[in-house]
This record gives sequence, C-alpha cells and structure tokens, in this order.
Amino acid sequence: MLITAERIVTGTEVLAPGWLEVTGSVVTALGSGTPAGVPEHALGAVTVVPGFVDMHTHGGGSGAFPEASAESSLASRDLHRRHGTTSMIASLVSAHPDELLRQVAVLAEQVQDGLLAGIHLEGPWLSSQRCGAHEPSALRDPDRAEIDRVFAAGKGTIRMVTIAPELHRAVPAIRRMVDAGAVAAIGHTNATYAETRAGIEAGARAATHLFNAMRPLHHREPGPITALIEDPRVTVELINDGVHLHPALYRNVTNWVGPDRVALITDAMAAAGMSDGAYTLGALDVDVTDGVARVAGTNTIAGSTATMDLVFRNAVLGSGLERDAALQLAVQQACLNPARAMGLDVAGLTVGGPADLVVLDDDLRVDAVLHRGTWVDGVR
Repeated sequence: MLITAERIVTGTEVLAPGWLEVTGSVVTALGSGTPAGVPEHALGAVTVVPGFVDMHTHGGGSGAFPEASAESSLASRDLHRRHGTTSMIASLVSAHPDELLRQVAVLAEQVQDGLLAGIHLEGPWLSSQRCGAHEPSALRDPDRAEIDRVFAAGKGTIRMVTIAPELHRAVPAIRRMVDAGAVAAIGHTNATYAETRAGIEAGARAATHLFNAMRPLHHREPGPITALIEDPRVTVELINDGVHLHPALYRNVTNWVGPDRVALITDAMAAAGMSDGAYTLGALDVDVTDGVARVAGTNTIAGSTATMDLVFRNAVLGSGLERDAALQLAVQQACLNPARAMGLDVAGLTVGGPADLVVLDDDLRVDAVLHRGTWVDGVR
C-alpha cells in the first residue's frame, strides 16, 4: 500500500510532499517528493503524523478500565483509536487490595492479548492531602508484600506506578517497582522538594500530570514541581486539554525541560467522546458539565473528557512556533516521548516500524487512522 500526502511528519523530519509504503503491518519505505509507483491512497492536502501514544488514560466511549471487563476496555480502546491513539496504557485508580488484584489480573490478560499496551497503577499509594478523584478510604502506605502480589498478578504488564514519595516506606517501594520493570512516577503528592528528590534518586523517572494534585510551588519550599522539572531524567506528563493547565504553562514547561521530556496525556475517563451526564471513576460518582468532569458535589476535577487529537492540536496551536516546527514538537510529545518513557517500540514513522499513523486535515482534526496497516472504521 502506497500512501502520499502534502505533509508527513515522521518524528525526525517533515516530508513535504511525502510518501510511505506499507507492507502488512510495517512501514517498508518512505521519502519526499514523488514516489516511483502509483499510490493506492493519494491523500492530498493533509498532514500525516505517527499514531498517538497515551500513557495515562482511564477510559472513554462510556468504558472505564477500572471496571476491568473486556466490553469496557474495548469501548475505551475503540473510542481513543478513532481519535488517533494507536498505543494505550490503561490507567487504574486507587482500589482496595482484593479489587486491585482483580483489576490487574483482568487487564494483564488484555495486554497479553494485544488489546492494550500495558497497565498504569495510579494509586493506591497516594497522599490523602492530594488525592484528587481517588477514593480516600482506598489510599494506603506502600507495603512490600502487597506490591509483590500486585506485580505477580500483572505478569510483567505493569509499565508505570504513580506514588507519593513522602509516604512511609515509599522510597524502598520505588526501588522495588523499578526492579520489577515498571516506571515509578511521582504524583498525587504533598512531598517537599527534598522528599521528591529522594524519590527521584530511588529511581522515579516520571511525573504524573505535573501541577495537578501536587503541592504547589512556593518560593521557600519549591516542592515536587521544581524537583521534577529540574531533573533531566524525569519525563513530565501534561494534560494540555484547556481545563487542567493554562496554555502558558504548557509553553513554559516545554521551554524549561526541553522538547524530549514532555509527554502529552489525556487522563481521560469514561465520558471522553460522550455527552454530559453522570459517570463513575473507580468508586466515585462523577458529573460532567460542559465537557468538564468533576467528582459529584465538589469542584474537584475527575480526569478529563479529552482525546489525544485534542491535546495534540492544543500543543500545535499553543506552542508559539511556526507550523512545521510546532508539528514536529507535538509529534515528539504525543508520540515519541511517551513511547520512550513506557518502553514501547513505536518510535514514529520509520522503515521497519509499525504502520500506525493519523491523517489530519488543515484544522488538525482526524480524517483517518491506520493501525498496524489497517484503516480504522468509524473515523469521522
């Protein structure tokens, strides 16, 4: 299958015009200018980018990963895939021990079956002072025996765990998680600067939705935000949905940490792609009004209703860069950086790499999605 387009952003360069050849599920050739053969898909005045990688999402399309059912996971996967996410980490929220084990065991099978790219445990080892949309009664200090049980249930599919480094036994827990092959992420934390530094030195290499559910910056106690921004080993998640984060912070964080350390995420919940109304996130009731999800009866934001094409578009339009440079930056942040952080072998559009791509119109809205060489139904 030969595809041509006005612009192809591979992750390392912009081909304008560009072409790529797909054989089976793999990209077998690509280049700029006019290809030798006749294209099966002459896409015209569009931009082609690599498939998005969402390393933090709880659901969408009415499905929720904490429900841990095939039906729910498929609904979430399908909704986000239609919006360009071709690799997805399924995020859980804090749950009591038996329920957490059940969820992990079910999702581990879905990862092994290729439905999902991995599991993210957002909790239960979080700060009660910064719990956000997590059930307070399910929060607890990390325990080595429980961590071992959870990782055993995950069978190698747990790719990331969010933890508050100030909790009792958190530092050895971070070391244990890293030794087990997961990325330890600092989030939902009231940690001091020093406590955050201790977590990073123990092996934490990601920041869960920087700024959100964290002790804020203070000029005498810089807290976790400064510690996470200044360490070059840490990938920082940003929910650039227009609700969680002011656009100026997106631009400034990118300038502070550089283009290779920001990972755009959705933090989406079941209402993504759906209408306003009543939903759940784990054990909590959630109301969605004007597209903003909040814990019922409170002003606490409960994840998002965003999809990756939205946060990608916001990044391009809000970067302050000219179009091609903005596209290259957004591709890095929505595709390459999260893939690298999660250890996924989907590093942009390259010869020998997976044929995962998104076709965007002039307004950066999704026209088509190719996943492993097959066009996705239901787009537009």
